[in-house]
Amino acid sequence: MKKKSVFFLLLLTIMPVFAQEGFVFDKGIEKVTVPIVLINNLVFIPIKVNGVELNFLLDTGVEETILFSLEDNPEVSFFNSEKISLRGLGSEEAIEGLKTTNNILELDGVKATRQLIYVILDQSFNLSSQIGVPVNGIIGYQFFRENLVRIDYANKKVIVYKNLEANRKKIEKRFDRVSITIEKYKPYIVGTVDIENSKVQTKMLLDTGNSDSVWLFQNLSSEIKVPSKNFDDFLGKGFSGEIEGKRARVASYSFGNYIFKSPIVAFPDSSSIKNVRMVKDRAGSLGGEILKRFSVVFDYKNESLFLKKNSGFGEPFSYNKSGIEIKHNGIQWVKETVKLETVPLSGSVSFNSEGRNITNDFKYKFELKPIYEIANVRKNSPAAKSGLQTGDIIITINKVPVYHYSLQKLNELFKSEEDKKFYMEVERKGKPFKFSFHLTDDL
Repeated sequence: MKKKSVFFLLLLTIMPVFAQEGFVFDKGIEKVTVPIVLINNLVFIPIKVNGVELNFLLDTGVEETILFSLEDNPEVSFFNSEKISLRGLGSEEAIEGLKTTNNILELDGVKATRQLIYVILDQSFNLSSQIGVPVNGIIGYQFFRENLVRIDYANKKVIVYKNLEANRKKIEKRFDRVSITIEKYKPYIVGTVDIENSKVQTKMLLDTGNSDSVWLFQNLSSEIKVPSKNFDDFLGKGFSGEIEGKRARVASYSFGNYIFKSPIVAFPDSSSIKNVRMVKDRAGSLGGEILKRFSVVFDYKNESLFLKKNSGFGEPFSYNKSGIEIKHNGIQWVKETVKLETVPLSGSVSFNSEGRNITNDFKYKFELKPIYEIANVRKNSPAAKSGLQTGDIIITINKVPVYHYSLQKLNELFKSEEDKKFYMEVERKGKPFKFSFHLTDDL
């Protein structure tokens, strides 16, 4: 598991955007508030598709609406379907999918009709096991195109405002404005990165679907060089396979009036980005590890980004120091003992041979709990050196059954301070093994 990893970065290379209508408010409504789930800086929002509620990743880095992992929702109906190929980040071949038209997307109070949706048929493309909650799709441009969309990371909600002058003026009074551009249906921002005493101006995709702080494409500019202190890492998975690259710290990254000291930057290798359609002068991506430090309002129509710092603005940039990526691998029945709070009935008390009363004050209960598997081990990391391997099923961490943790909590554990020790018991090919390691900071 990696620190704030880019679980699935999706930059589609498909046909141009179909003539679709944006989200339109119901009569008399000008604002809609939706609770979200925030995991590893990624935003998940419930949206109905043709009347069936599904869970979407909100991703400014994609043009179109994409669905997958629908095996648990067979009741979703689609119209006018045809087979196509989908290609994006990653080094492998394209995957098969469907293109469907005339779909309806809706939240309470706002609706989009005549929507084009791409459906991934390969069930192995599954965000849910990497995130830890059910995820059925990704939505980007169509959600942002017409209205003012505020992502309140601190309070875990999305607020959609009708794009009226009165609403914009209210936001302008409370937020700082930064200019952006909308190119090929995606938002871009210009900033400056300081790499080993060299300040480089960079045009970056504003990407809410990228959970890292910054990605830089080293092969697109002679000015962008990987710092000498770095390590090889698995950066995520895209449509076309796994994304490999390096991680390193840079001195700073800044845009507008904001500066971020010592962020951790990912440098994907050239084979991972070969299928990505680049706009002119793009140097990388700005992701959720920075955006989560604000309440952010996207105004695509007026090419504006509005920002207000939240309480997490000054948090240091950290990363997963263990070197392991963990994913869900199904569920299991677990038997637990539960204490009963009971009052004995008169005359019902029993005694054993020593004269002590016997009370049936506990019972067993069975609950479904997650199974966690090691999905990737970074080379030369503390976990790799200890002997842990990809495919190991985790049983305990520091003597605590691993099913007591959420995937989000496990992410946080491995970002702990340097030298923190971990004891792990795993199952490998049906046999138990024990390992231990200390977290080390390689940057």
